[in-house]
Amino acid sequence: MPQNELPLQQSSADQASGASGLLHPGPTYAGVLSFMRRRYSRDLAGVDVAISGIPLDLATTFRPGTRFGPAGIRAASVQLAELMMFPWGVDPFDEFEVVDYGDCWFDGHNPLGIHDSIVAFARQILQSDARMLTFGGDHYVTYPLLKAHAEKYGAPLSLIHFDAHCDTWPDDNPDSLNHGTMFYKAIREGLIDPARSVQVGIRTWNDDFMGVRVLDAPHVHRQGTHAVVEEILAITGNSPTYLTFDIDCLDPAFAPGTGTPVAGGLSSAQALDILRGLGPVNLIGADVVEVSPPYDHAEVTALAAAHIAADILCLMRAQKLRR
Repeated sequence: MPQNELPLQQSSADQASGASGLLHPGPTYAGVLSFMRRRYSRDLAGVDVAISGIPLDLATTFRPGTRFGPAGIRAASVQLAELMMFPWGVDPFDEFEVVDYGDCWFDGHNPLGIHDSIVAFARQILQSDARMLTFGGDHYVTYPLLKAHAEKYGAPLSLIHFDAHCDTWPDDNPDSLNHGTMFYKAIREGLIDPARSVQVGIRTWNDDFMGVRVLDAPHVHRQGTHAVVEEILAITGNSPTYLTFDIDCLDPAFAPGTGTPVAGGLSSAQALDILRGLGPVNLIGADVVEVSPPYDHAEVTALAAAHIAADILCLMRAQKLRR
């Protein structure tokens, strides 16, 4: 067995069914907390998706704690590994190889090096042709992830951005760590195309949304999820698209454990319904960010994030099987 894999035994049921890549050391409430019991590995040969975490909360403007987000999402995912995915009715790992790659290392005592550390981490994964599903960490992490994805798939990319905040407030300091200005920089640098990008659930104001189509939270509530899905698909078309889901897109009733909560947001049911309609999107990578377990209650926020991440995996699997 390679040294970079964890030597845990599969259950007899998993062995009989031929399931691969599953860590199943015992009951749901015990064992190693990889995402959905996937094996920990940095061997990406034949891997479709590498799940990883970026435990950063140095760029937040209010509550800290998102450094614990990747661990919180993994812990909340354990039940999702037990049953077929709803409403997909499939094993998301059938004909779809997913590993938990672990977390990005960066020197938190040297903030000016964090950006480059994340870019290098993403490049290492993407050069294998595996796609990335990344857990934050605060939302700043999407900026270096976009840089690596734009190098791999060609800039500019389309962006589907679920959030309470537009994150396009001006910031012309290249060295600043700020989780509210990443997409201002990404647009200015040509990493994403605002004309083919969309923001969903927004409920904060900006005098200049930089040409990105904004489907704010009241719009979602009025128009309904099916209409929103149609708008997203019309905007992004078939262009290579990165999806980023800030958990504060959800109303604080559904996601209290986050750094900058804003009332009036989407329900978890609305968000999942929209996600599940994005099958036609040419999805090249995704992240789920801003889960702050210290402010969570009974894992409400982490559970929502785990379900969102699992549905993103199902989207990626369906895309692979269509090819």
